[in-house]
Amino acid sequence: MAIADLPHCTRRIAVPLPSAPYRARERDVLQRGAAGGRISLDEALFLMDHGDLERVAEVADAIRRRRFPEGYATFIIDRNINYTNVCVIRCSFCAFYRLPGDPEGYRRSPEEIFTRVEEALERGATQIMFQGGHDPKLTIEYYEDLLSSVKARYPSLTLHSLSPSEVHHMARYSRLTIAETLRRLKVAGLDSLPGGGAEILTERVKQAISPLKNSAQAWIGIMDEAHRQRIRTTATMMLGHVETVAERVEHFGRIRESQDRAHTEVGSDQGYRAFIPWTYQPDNTELAALAPGRTTAEDYLKTLAVARIFFDNVDHVQGSWLTVGKGTGQRSLAFGADDLGSIMLEENVVSAAGVTEKCMTDGEMIELIRRAGRTPALRDTTYKVLRTY
Repeated sequence: MAIADLPHCTRRIAVPLPSAPYRARERDVLQRGAAGGRISLDEALFLMDHGDLERVAEVADAIRRRRFPEGYATFIIDRNINYTNVCVIRCSFCAFYRLPGDPEGYRRSPEEIFTRVEEALERGATQIMFQGGHDPKLTIEYYEDLLSSVKARYPSLTLHSLSPSEVHHMARYSRLTIAETLRRLKVAGLDSLPGGGAEILTERVKQAISPLKNSAQAWIGIMDEAHRQRIRTTATMMLGHVETVAERVEHFGRIRESQDRAHTEVGSDQGYRAFIPWTYQPDNTELAALAPGRTTAEDYLKTLAVARIFFDNVDHVQGSWLTVGKGTGQRSLAFGADDLGSIMLEENVVSAAGVTEKCMTDGEMIELIRRAGRTPALRDTTYKVLRTY
C-alpha cells in the first residue's frame, strides 16, 4: 500500500482492538520487528493506531537491547549557540525569531561566540551546535568564517551545526547550489549536520505551518547530498500539532528511504546517526490557535517506540527530555531510546515557546539514567563512549 492510500487519522492514540484478527496481526508485526525484520508503512500505522502500548514498548526495548547489549544510556555535553534570531521565514510554530529591523533582533559578535564556546569547554563540552534564523544579510562567507574561526581556536571541538533549512537559505542568498554550499561548509569545519527544520516531512504539513521554509522534498534532497559528501547527519521530527498519525508514518518512511540510499550509494557507515522525535511547544506561537494542546506522554512514547521498530537502518533513537519533561524522558529509556541527548548548557529556541525544564546538570542526567536501571555513559558526537558512571 502506498502512503498516499493510508487512512487520514487523528494524532491521538487509537484504542487497541481486542478482536483475534487484530491481535494476530499485531503479534506478526511485532515478532518480525523483534527478530530484526523490516516492517512496512502500513504495519507501522497499524501499530500506531491499534498496537498495545506495553507490547509495542517491550519489542522496542528488546530491539534496543539487541543493538546495544552493554545497557548504556548515553548523553552528551554540548552547547546550542544561536548566532542570530533574525529570520524571514515566519514559521507559525516558532516564538524565537524576530523579523529584520525588530529591536529585539540580534547577531552575535565573534567575541560573544568565543566566550560561549569557552564556557562550554569549561563544562566539559565536546560539541557545539550553531543554529539560527534565516537572516537575509548572512551569506556563505559568514558561515565559513564562523566555522573556520571556531575550528582554528578550538580544533578538538566537533561542530554538529546548522540544519538543512539553514543550508537551503544560505545557498539561495549566496546563489550557490546545495552541493557547493555543503562542500564549502565542510571545508570550513562543519563535521556533521543536525536534522533541524524537518518538522513533519509531508508537503501538506509544511505548507500549513511553515510555507516559506524549504519543502519536505528539499529537506530530504539536502540530506541526501550531505550523505554523498560523507557528512553524517541526524533526523528529527516535531510532533503533536496539525499532523496526522499517517503523516508521522510518512515522515518515518522518507527518512528510512533516504538512509537506504546513503547505505547503498555511499556506505553502510554513512547517513543518519540517530532519529530524534520531539514535541511541539505551543506557548507564544501563532500555531497555538490551530494546535493549542500538548501531546500526551503516551502519544510521544508510542511514536518513539514504533520509530525504534521501524528504523531497522538507523542505529540510535533519542529521547527528548527537553520538550516532554525529565520524567517522560526517563520513561523513553524503556520505549526503545538508547540516548537522552544533551544536558543543554544553553537553549533558546523551544524555551521561547514555553519549555520550563530547559537545563540539567550532568549529575542530574546521571541520576536520571541510573533510576531508569541503565548505566549512564558520556558520549561524543559519533556516539563513542567517553566515560561510564
